[in-house]
Amino acid sequence: MSQKPRALKLFSKRRIAITIIIGLSVATYLFVKDFDPEQFANFEWTWQTSLWIFVAVLMMATRDVAYMYRIRVLTDNEISWRNSFDTIMLWEFASAISPSVVGGSGAAIYIVNKEGVKIGRSTAVVMTSALLDELFYIITVPIILLIVGYSTLFDIELPSDFLEGAVGEYGLKAVFLAGYFFIVILTTIISLAVFYRPRTFKWILLQVFRLPFLRKWRHDASSTGDDIMHTSKELKGKPISFWLKAFGATLASWTARFWVVNFLILAFNNLSLFDHFMVYARQLVMWVIMLISPTPGSSGVAEYAFTSFLDEFIIVGFTATLVALWRLVSYYPYLFIGAIILPRWIRRTHAPKTEEKND
Repeated sequence: MSQKPRALKLFSKRRIAITIIIGLSVATYLFVKDFDPEQFANFEWTWQTSLWIFVAVLMMATRDVAYMYRIRVLTDNEISWRNSFDTIMLWEFASAISPSVVGGSGAAIYIVNKEGVKIGRSTAVVMTSALLDELFYIITVPIILLIVGYSTLFDIELPSDFLEGAVGEYGLKAVFLAGYFFIVILTTIISLAVFYRPRTFKWILLQVFRLPFLRKWRHDASSTGDDIMHTSKELKGKPISFWLKAFGATLASWTARFWVVNFLILAFNNLSLFDHFMVYARQLVMWVIMLISPTPGSSGVAEYAFTSFLDEFIIVGFTATLVALWRLVSYYPYLFIGAIILPRWIRRTHAPKTEEKND
């Protein structure tokens, strides 16, 4: 089957429906379980409530604009601002309906390529984006830990069925540390391969996948090696300004993404400066948990994680409401926007005059 049908098959109505059903089912369950009529009756909706919710939405818009700017930087402005909007929305759409543990990188390469960017450069753009995202996480975690303290970060109670038995402080720490150091090691290996020895990396990869129990994945390993070599070729000789712009956009996009939760909580409750840092830190831990989720876009897992990690910062009876608002602001828009623009994007990018480019 060609790349085109495989990539477009990801955007199926069935995937979208499953994603929405899982997320709404968990959100509804949590809302019914958490609902307190007395608390809702006593709550006073003020202009500050509306203001902070608006700022939270503004943070998501900032995140998307930063991503649009980054993809223009990574493609040397080969994609226009208008088309970069479609690219980012469809990229996020693909991620939202893919299991988090799998990700939407394959679809992302296809989307960037269909915008007129050569397949080698498209691969480099997606791989570089991933490396920059991981670099942000690697740098941010120790900084935030120095501010909030390691022990207080994990001072939470998890439900007994959370993380499939990884219950309690030790289990949560183990999952987080394993995830963090896996990201560090993987990012280091890929960075060394891209910037120093791409051909050697591919050779080593192919030798490893000669082993009998790994041989059936040798073709995939070869493709990964080719991706590394393409990326190395595209990034060779890039000036420092290129990296400053790209990482600056990454910093802006991820910071805005995490601040969404802080501002939503402010809409219903006051937070001290330390509380703000702690909410930010808890989200860094949540991100690792959501990264290994087998569900599309972490549906279900994300809602459950939110209630476990951030419940102490929310007034009693409003946790599920915050969960629903968080997903409504930061997740579901990509499902609906992606579904709306996909048909027009297919018509625009699959016309005969925009046939797929190759190196």
